Amino acid sequence: MYQAKMVLTKEQQDILNGSLGETKAKMMEVLVRYGDVFNAKRLVPLTYRKSHFVTSFGLSMLKPVYPLMDELIKAGCKIEEGFTMDPRPIDFKNVTCNPLEKLVFKVFMYSKQDYYEKQLQAIGLKDPDKNFSCTCYLKEVNNTPKMGDIISWSESSAVVYANSVLGARCNRNSGILDMFGSILGYTPDFGFITDEGRKASWKVILKTSKKPEAQILGSAIGMKVIAEVPYIVGLDKYLDELPNEDTIAYLKDMGAASASNGAVGLYHVENITPEAKQQKENLLKENYKEYIIDDAELERVYKSYPIMWKRRDLKPKKAFIGCPHCTLKQLQDWSNKILAGLKANKKNKLAVHTVFTASPYVIEEFKKDPNYEKLYNVGASISYICPLMYLDNPLVHSKPFITNSNKLRTYTNARYYKDEELLDIILGNKEVK
Repeated sequence: MYQAKMVLTKEQQDILNGSLGETKAKMMEVLVRYGDVFNAKRLVPLTYRKSHFVTSFGLSMLKPVYPLMDELIKAGCKIEEGFTMDPRPIDFKNVTCNPLEKLVFKVFMYSKQDYYEKQLQAIGLKDPDKNFSCTCYLKEVNNTPKMGDIISWSESSAVVYANSVLGARCNRNSGILDMFGSILGYTPDFGFITDEGRKASWKVILKTSKKPEAQILGSAIGMKVIAEVPYIVGLDKYLDELPNEDTIAYLKDMGAASASNGAVGLYHVENITPEAKQQKENLLKENYKEYIIDDAELERVYKSYPIMWKRRDLKPKKAFIGCPHCTLKQLQDWSNKILAGLKANKKNKLAVHTVFTASPYVIEEFKKDPNYEKLYNVGASISYICPLMYLDNPLVHSKPFITNSNKLRTYTNARYYKDEELLDIILGNKEVK
């Protein structure tokens, strides 16, 4: 039997000793070992039990996951509050594939998808056709913890949003650890769970002449601070107070870029994010470091991105917008810009098939907008998938895709463009060089 270094309550020790069965004893041991590695003094109870899990895809190579899930089900483990998942990997209706690509997706990559989703339902996934999205915290999806809530989540962009914009408390958990914590109702008390762990060791000072692209600003911060906590000064003059929809979208995208281009799990924005509004520069640690970001620094970061295509002048196969998933306001804004751009240039079709990705709940709301059908008519589509999972197909991976997502650029061969550049390309006003 594992001897914990941390101090456990009698109830926690009893679970570790097997009072609730062998399966929960093993799960507790995993959580305790995890905490011991990071010198956690104890396990703390979750105050918000609806979770979000990263492992949403029935990837055939994840062989240990499926018998593990069967064991959880057999032991009667269930998350009564329910949970949300990262996006599904495929949507052949809205993100087209040729027959060979479909074969690879269905037989060689995600052959366990249907089986795995049934397992997830058995442990508490509700409304499976709706609860797959990386932006679970949006009001349409309604998995939104409050400030100070202790949660057990994974998915880097969801965790950094929950910590930073909502003020909840969660470490960057891996898949399965999130599930174990949610079932048992505990998480180790270290890192972002603690007051000290939420203090910033970097002061990021913004000195730009205009509002920076969220994706490039997040990228610059992530590559500089890596896994440390930044306190960002000067961004508030470009953002309205939360819960403004444009601010939500901006912080979502900035955080995702910082989490993927670095490993940021928490940031503070002076006068905007909840802890920064309350504590201001008291959130800075002693001997903090400074990073000044001006126009030249943002341009340097942007120009540093490698182009992974075999030829720079290839015609893009598709454009992906929405990694993380788009908000409703982003879908509305992009559709307005696309339709206005086509009208101004007397065009009827986009030059590049453009795929917008969003939560099923957000898509359901957007269907009420007259622009929904118009987007399909001009050569765009809207999907619930994870574009990263789609581009993981080896037959798809090498094709020329473009995006305004720094996260998608980081993990795939997709080529990144700023919003206005991407708009010009998909409208046919600018060629890729």
